[in-house]
Amino acid sequence: MKTKAAVLFEAHKPFEILELELDGPGPGEVLIKYVAAGLCHSDLHLLDGDLPPRFPIVGGHEGSGIIEEVGPGVTKVKPGDHVVCSFIPNCGTCRYCSTGRQNLCDMGATILEGCMPDGSFRRRDSKGTEFGAMCMLGTFAERATISQHSVVKIDDWLPLETAVLVGCGVPSGWGTSVYAGGVRAGDSVIIYGIGGLGINAVQGAVHAGAKYVLVVDPLEFKRNQALKFGATHAFADYESAQEKLTELTWGQGADQALILVGTVDEGVVQAATAAIGKGGTVVITGLADPEALTVHVSGTDLTLNQKTIKGTLFGSANPQYDIVRLLRLYDAGQLKLDELITSTYTLEQVNEGYQDLRDGKNMRGVIHL
Repeated sequence: MKTKAAVLFEAHKPFEILELELDGPGPGEVLIKYVAAGLCHSDLHLLDGDLPPRFPIVGGHEGSGIIEEVGPGVTKVKPGDHVVCSFIPNCGTCRYCSTGRQNLCDMGATILEGCMPDGSFRRRDSKGTEFGAMCMLGTFAERATISQHSVVKIDDWLPLETAVLVGCGVPSGWGTSVYAGGVRAGDSVIIYGIGGLGINAVQGAVHAGAKYVLVVDPLEFKRNQALKFGATHAFADYESAQEKLTELTWGQGADQALILVGTVDEGVVQAATAAIGKGGTVVITGLADPEALTVHVSGTDLTLNQKTIKGTLFGSANPQYDIVRLLRLYDAGQLKLDELITSTYTLEQVNEGYQDLRDGKNMRGVIHL
């Protein structure tokens, strides 16, 4: 069959809209008709060359849609099921899945290669060139053939155009606070970067009962949004935030400093480490060039004040459980999702959507397919 898709041939070049040949589902695979795709900053890293994938590649790793066909041996879903895609596949049986760490599933090793778990590809052009798919999904397309381990069945009365957000940004941010950061009632939290992930770290910290939630972002629009989502204080720079944090906590410092900026650098890591008090935790969720050494802090400070710096993938959440859980919180009115969507786009407007993201106009943009 044929499908229209937005593809990248190299870094620093815009997405191109092409018609590709798509194979049907083989064993353990499903054919999905995408309904919506989220514009996440991780795909911007592909454009900027910070995360070099195997080119050419179909972009997009936040997706929701309807299962149209299943291959032999598929047991998780059936045709007609509504699903949200997990950008981290989860097999359920590897060392990490079987110990409750689905976000570290061994199947995720090839997500930047864009191939299926067996190393093969399902998309090609008329010349026979094989195209990968971002995170094995390639959600910037009308249809895709993907692993059954990359989909999570959801309640079919939920709007897929909104549910798409829990494929990456919402659990990654919410889990950064609740799971990786371990925010508890009465804690003081400082969050660096209020984009599609950072705004959900605010929601997670508020949900967990934090006393103070301070946010740092240079854009006034995003600071104002954070306050609407429950942040108690908002600042444009590290220094002002640190001054207020010291005042609020009587010099004790934050319990958690959460880094969700678009591109992590040495400065934000140092600011976060200085912001936490004794026994505090810095969590790094944002990405940067894999070869960039972005963590340079005093080891003595870590030792004498028993501080922790840790990374987290997908907010340390478990896709099969937490995607459904978060959507049911949304259904119960306890999690904001509709309010996250700033703009919607067609597939042909994907480059416009990412320019809006660069320009700070979007909290989260969504492509309707």
